[in-house]
Amino acid sequence: MHKLLRQILKTGILPRRSYDHQGPRCDTETVRPSLAAELGRALAVRHVDTGSCNGCELEIQATGNALYNLAAIGVRLVASPRHADILLVTGPVARAMVDPLRMAYDAVPDPKRVVALGDCACGCGVYTANYATVGRVARVLPVDLAIPGCPPSPDTICEAFATLIRS
Repeated sequence: MHKLLRQILKTGILPRRSYDHQGPRCDTETVRPSLAAELGRALAVRHVDTGSCNGCELEIQATGNALYNLAAIGVRLVASPRHADILLVTGPVARAMVDPLRMAYDAVPDPKRVVALGDCACGCGVYTANYATVGRVARVLPVDLAIPGCPPSPDTICEAFATLIRS
């Protein structure tokens, strides 16, 4: 135990990877003023699963680990839409989830943003077009940021949130 603690103290804090790169792998559908400039604090994200296969949820959980550490760029997950600044939606919107999704969107205080995560939420996934779904999130809510991928990697998610904070 003491050997491990000595090694930790000897190593110190390792430098983080930089998310500042040219050309993020996400698409902004509308341009608004910077959310961080409007709020001036850390961003709170409420995740809503509208019928996904849980692949995106696993990647969202991975962003909270020590390697990716989404909280380091000022983004944290919250349990209530009333405490959120961003609504993070995964999966194609199931018909039964249209009203709960709109209720969650209405509960988020202004200024608010909507992020569609994954191919199904962006409208190009396997489960998007069938009898049980409405389709992509943009058919129900105005989407500010679309993060494609099936599922998108935690790096891509962190880069997209860094882009959302800056733009």
